[in-house]
Amino acid sequence: DNACIESFHSSIKKELIYQKKYKTRDEATMSIFDYLVGFYNSKRIHSTLGYVSPNTFEQQYLSKIQKA
Repeated sequence: DNACIESFHSSIKKELIYQKKYKTRDEATMSIFDYLVGFYNSKRIHSTLGYVSPNTFEQQYLSKIQKA
């Protein structure tokens, strides 16, 4: 299913890439990395994950399997 990745591409373009003009590829790479680590995975909620961030979802999952 490509719906999740297509949604991600749409989000990153609207929220980050189309908002800036990058001078170099390295600048773009660092900006995208910062977005992923600092916002997308840690703060942005996702409906496919039960309206929690990917980091929270992962922590919940790991907590469940450690208890089992």
